[in-house]
Amino acid sequence: MIRIALDAMGGDFAPAELVKGAVLASLEYPVSLVLVGDENRLKSELARHRKKGSLSIIPATEVIGNNESPVAAVKQKKNSSLNVAVNLVKTKQADAIVSAGNTGALMTSALFGLGRVAGVERPAIATVFPTPKGPVVLLDMGANVDCKPRHLQQFAEMGAQYAEHVMHINNPTVGLLNIGEEKEKGNELSVQTWSLLKETKINFIGNVEAKEIMSGGVNVVVCDGFIGNLILKFSESVSSFILGLIKDELQKNLLSKLAALLLLPALARIKKKVDYDEFGGAPMLGINGVVYKAHGRAKAKAIKNAIRVAYEAAREDLVGCISKMEE
Repeated sequence: MIRIALDAMGGDFAPAELVKGAVLASLEYPVSLVLVGDENRLKSELARHRKKGSLSIIPATEVIGNNESPVAAVKQKKNSSLNVAVNLVKTKQADAIVSAGNTGALMTSALFGLGRVAGVERPAIATVFPTPKGPVVLLDMGANVDCKPRHLQQFAEMGAQYAEHVMHINNPTVGLLNIGEEKEKGNELSVQTWSLLKETKINFIGNVEAKEIMSGGVNVVVCDGFIGNLILKFSESVSSFILGLIKDELQKNLLSKLAALLLLPALARIKKKVDYDEFGGAPMLGINGVVYKAHGRAKAKAIKNAIRVAYEAAREDLVGCISKMEE
C-alpha cells in the first residue's frame, strides 16, 4: 500500500479540514496516510470521524507560517510539520508528501531533504487547468521566474511525463506559450527554446497563444514561472468573478430563483468542471520524490484530491519516469 505523509498543520484551515480530507481519502483510495503535526490536536480532530481508513499520526511541535522566510524557517524549525513530513519521504517511510502550507518552504525543504532528479537543473510547479476537451498541464507556475532555454526544455519534458503517466494521456502534445504561433515570434528566450524543443522526443507542436490554454488545443503548455503565476492568479480571479456573477443574477428576483432551480443540475456540472478543488494539488516536478502542493485555502475536498493525485504519481513511479528523460 502506498504511504503518503500529510503536513496536517499547513494551510488556512489546518488541521480540521486537512484531517477531514485525509479521512475521506483513506476511505476512497488504497493509501496509508501519516498525519504530521500537533499530536493532541490531530487526535482530537480524528475523534470527530467515526469511520476512517488507514491513518496514523507522527508528532511535530512546530509550524511554518505562510509569511515566514522559506529558507530561514526550514533551517530554524527542524521539527516543523513540513520538515518532518519531507523527512518521512527522504527516509523511505512515505512514498509522497502533500502540504497546503508555505509554497516556498515546501520547495526549499524538498530541495534540501530530497534533492533534484539527476539531470534536472530547476524543479517546476505544474498546475492542471480544466478545458472542454480535458485537462491541460501548465508549468512553471512560479518556482522559476528567470529561466534559460534549457530550463524550459526540461519543464516541457517533465510536463509530458506527467501528462502521460499521471493523467494517462497517450503521446501528449506540448506547446510553448508565446504571443504568436510563428517560430520567430516572441523574445530571445522563446526563440531559443523553440529550437531546443524541436529536437526533443516529445510531441512538440510549436508555439501556442494563451487562448489555447482554455480551449484544450494542447495537453501541456510551457512557460517561465513569472508568466505562469500571472496566468494562474488571473484565471482564478476570472473563475470566481464569473461564478459570482451567475449566482447574483440567479438570486435577483423570484423569476430568477425559479429559473435557478431548473438550472441547478447544469450549474453543478459547470462548477465541477471549473472547480480547482477537483484537481487537488500541484506537483513539484524535478524533485527526487513525489511532492504535492495544495492551495493554501484548500478544504477537505481539495485535500482528498491532492492525496489522490499524489497516490497516482507514486503508483506510476513518476520520479522514475522523469529520471529517464535523458535516455
